[in-house]
Amino acid sequence: MPKLDEGLKQFATEIQCLYIDAVNKYGSNNKAAKALGKGRRTLDQSIEALMRAAAKKGYSPKHDMVHTVPEPFVVKGISTYYNRDGVASGQWVKTTLDEQLKAEAIRESFIAMADDLPRLEPVQRPLITNDKLCNLFTITDFHMGMLANEKESGADWDLKIAEATLTSCFEQMILSTPQAKTAFVNQLGDFLHSDGIMPVTPTSGHIVDQDGRFAKIVTVALRVLRRVIDIALMRHENVVVLMAEGNHDITSSIWLRVMFKALYENEPRVQVIDSELPYYQYQHGKTMLAFHHGHLSKNDSLPLLFASQFPKVWGDTTKRYCHTGHRHHVEEKEHSGMKVIQHSTLAARDAYASRGGWISEREATAITYHSEFGQVARNTVTPEMLT
Repeated sequence: MPKLDEGLKQFATEIQCLYIDAVNKYGSNNKAAKALGKGRRTLDQSIEALMRAAAKKGYSPKHDMVHTVPEPFVVKGISTYYNRDGVASGQWVKTTLDEQLKAEAIRESFIAMADDLPRLEPVQRPLITNDKLCNLFTITDFHMGMLANEKESGADWDLKIAEATLTSCFEQMILSTPQAKTAFVNQLGDFLHSDGIMPVTPTSGHIVDQDGRFAKIVTVALRVLRRVIDIALMRHENVVVLMAEGNHDITSSIWLRVMFKALYENEPRVQVIDSELPYYQYQHGKTMLAFHHGHLSKNDSLPLLFASQFPKVWGDTTKRYCHTGHRHHVEEKEHSGMKVIQHSTLAARDAYASRGGWISEREATAITYHSEFGQVARNTVTPEMLT
């Protein structure tokens, strides 16, 4: 049996390197497995996985693939051309980004940038709060940076309008809710209309109407969200912040989490939920609050998903609520063990929604939860209330 290529070791784990040495020493996978006290199938599968990983990086000498690519790239395709003697004389290597490694690289770069952010100093806490209550303030599908025209969409929308709408509505919600000990700022995804320099959606690549350059949109988004959190701190003892992933802002949700965790690092009253999984939960006594934007799972499947994903929290609670967005209209349904609440948006319709004939009431809702009894109050604001 031909020996395994020693060059595979550059892509191998420690145990895979051991397998390579054993196969080359004993002459076969079967003999190597017996010598190591391993199952033959275990050794075979590990070496096969190693060869696939190496091939993704462009290394498979038996196929004339010897040009490797660095992380976070993987080989998309290879074209080898041969001379008339059948010897490989040249090669084109086509690459693409490994999505998982790309996400890790993006997150690491955001963490590095956050090191230079100034940390905000703690602010004075309110004197009187009710430790049994938690006010949940939901902002979903806000589409900061979207540009809409009243003649086409029924209402104008741009950065200036978006900033004024959100800050005013949030102030109104704060004033109308009980003085709870805890505020949960539930930014439930699609806070930004696009996810980068190009005005396109990250998954489908659809072109969107965007108000200005992305750097300006980011500046306004950070200012608005800081304002929201600071207002919550003035009236609540503790503030929990969720920056959820949406289908419009998959990458931006990463830097939003990283940036706000760094900004409020010195403020012990602020907790930023730091989860890479787009299914989030928070336990308030006997009440479970669950969150998902709605772009990956349908509402009907969420109760079982959260029960499976967070069995301890599910078992420790008697009142359970899941909050979603994504579809821009209100829907509420009680399932076995959990109520799923789909929220509307404060944003105006964009051209895509207008042409598709999708119409819904614009609103944002604050829900007050008791640690034992679940939902005990609800307050809704609409843009019309601000005029």
